[in-house]
Amino acid sequence: MLRCTRAWRLPLEGLGPHTPSFARVPVAPSSSGGRGEAEPRPLPLSYSLLDGEAALPAVIFLHGLFGCKTNFNSIAKAFAQQTGRRVLTVDARNHGNSPHSPDMSYEIMSQDLQDLLPQLDLVPCVVVGHSMGGRTAMLLALQRNLAVRQYLLTNLVEVDGRLAWRLNLDALAQHLDKLLTFPQRQESYLGPTLFLLGGNSQFVHPSHHPEIIRLFPRAQIQTVPNAGHWIHAERPQDFIDAIRGFLV
Repeated sequence: MLRCTRAWRLPLEGLGPHTPSFARVPVAPSSSGGRGEAEPRPLPLSYSLLDGEAALPAVIFLHGLFGCKTNFNSIAKAFAQQTGRRVLTVDARNHGNSPHSPDMSYEIMSQDLQDLLPQLDLVPCVVVGHSMGGRTAMLLALQRNLAVRQYLLTNLVEVDGRLAWRLNLDALAQHLDKLLTFPQRQESYLGPTLFLLGGNSQFVHPSHHPEIIRLFPRAQIQTVPNAGHWIHAERPQDFIDAIRGFLV
C-alpha cells in the first residue's frame, strides 16, 4: 500500500467528473540545490478525476515527455464509461498545468504520485503510463510493493547454506484452481459468524453474499474501508476493533 508521507494537502471538496484541481502556478524553488538541503519536495499536481465505483481500484493514466493529461481525455472517458471505474489523468511536474520546478527525475515524479494518490483515496490502483509516464509507473511499483515482497519473503529460508522456499510450490501450482474456489456444501452452520471484508478487495463480491448467508445464516458481513485483502496488515486497529465488537 502506498504511504502518504508528505505535508501537501489537496482540496477534496467538489470533486466531480473531470474536475481539474489546480491551475498553473509559479515556478517552485529547488529544494536540492545545495549541500545539506532537504530532499526535493512533492508538488501539488494538476489532475482530472472521472467518478466511478469506489470499490474497484482506480486507473491512473500518466502521459509521456512533452505531453499532458489531456492526451488521455478520450481514452479516460471511454474507460470510465465501459468499466465503471474511477479514472485519473495527471500532469507531471513541469508539464501541463502542474507546477514548474528545477527538480526533475523519475524518483521525484514517483514521489509526486505517492503524495497525490492517497489524498484522493485512490490506493490501491492500476497505473498506466506512456513513455516517460510508463517509466514513472514502473518505479512507483518497484518502490511501493514492499509489503507484498516482505510477505512473500517470509517463506524464504536457508537450508544447508542455500536459500530455498519452504512452500511446496509444485503442489500449490498444481492445485491452485481448487484453492481459489470453495467446495460445495449443503449443510449450514447456525452459530454467529463474522465475515470481515476489505473495502478495496475484490475477493468477495456482493453476488457471493446470498451463498454466505445460506451457509452461515447468522453471519455478519462487515467491510473495513481503505483496506485490501490483508486487512490485518493494512488496518490492524480496525481489524482488532471489528473482532472485539463481534466478541461482545
